[in-house]
Amino acid sequence: MIALPSNADLATAAAEAAETARDERYLEAAGLYGAALERLARAYEADPSRRQDLLQEVHVAIWRSLLTFDGRCSLRTWVYRVAHYTATKHMLANRRVRLHEMHTLDDLPDIEDDRGASGSAVEVDSLRRLLALIERLKPLDRQVILMYLEDFSAEAIGEVVGLSPRNIATKIHRVKKLLATMFHERNGQ
Repeated sequence: MIALPSNADLATAAAEAAETARDERYLEAAGLYGAALERLARAYEADPSRRQDLLQEVHVAIWRSLLTFDGRCSLRTWVYRVAHYTATKHMLANRRVRLHEMHTLDDLPDIEDDRGASGSAVEVDSLRRLLALIERLKPLDRQVILMYLEDFSAEAIGEVVGLSPRNIATKIHRVKKLLATMFHERNGQ
C-alpha cells in the first residue's frame, strides 16, 4: 500500500515552494532595480547611516511583500510601490528627529560621479542642490518626480501612486517648474 502525503505535508511543501519563489523574485528584483533603489534612498534620506538603514528597510519590505505578489502589475511597479511606501513611512517616522538636528558640511551626502575626472565641480554642485531641493518636496511630489527621473511613464507612475496619468503629467509639470524656480532663486538669477 502506498502512503499518501498528509494535508500538513502538502501545506508545508506549498509554503516552502512559495518561499522559494519569493526568494527567486527578490533576487531578480534586487538585481534589476538595486541601483534605482539606492538612488531612491539617497533622495529620501540625506544622512548616510540613515540612508543605509532605509535601504535595508526597503529591501526587507520588498522581500516580505513578494509572498503576496500575484503578477497583476509588473515586478517593476510592485517594487517601486513598496519602496516608495516604505521610504515615505521612514521619512514621516523620522520627521520629529530631523526638525531638531543641526547639520555641518561634513553631513552632505557624497554623490558618486560616474563620468570620472571629466565631470565638473559645477555639475556636481548643481546635482547636490537639485537633490536637496527634491528632499524638501512633499512625499507625493517627491515620489512622482523621482519616478519621472527614473524614466517611468505617467501611466506607470499613476499605477504606483494611485493617480490618473493626466494628473501625473500635470504634477510633473508643476514640480519641474517649482524645482526650476527654487534652483534659480538660490543662484540669484
